[in-house]
Amino acid sequence: MRLSEFERAVQHEFGPRAGAILSDLVLTGVGNRTANQALEAGVPARDVWLAVCEEMDVPPERRYGVGRLEPKRR
Repeated sequence: MRLSEFERAVQHEFGPRAGAILSDLVLTGVGNRTANQALEAGVPARDVWLAVCEEMDVPPERRYGVGRLEPKRR
């Protein structure tokens, strides 16, 4: 997962709460850091996304493949 995909996924899933979740929610899955701290420390975006999903009880069917852009059609 690229950082841009991570950002789209968080915005899509959490809407206006996204910023607060990234800066305030402490995630046990990434060493008791916030998402922003984990990303700054070099934790892969996919691992951070899955940790956010776990903490926020995002259903498994909404965890995978989100944030990707639709391929361009010819």
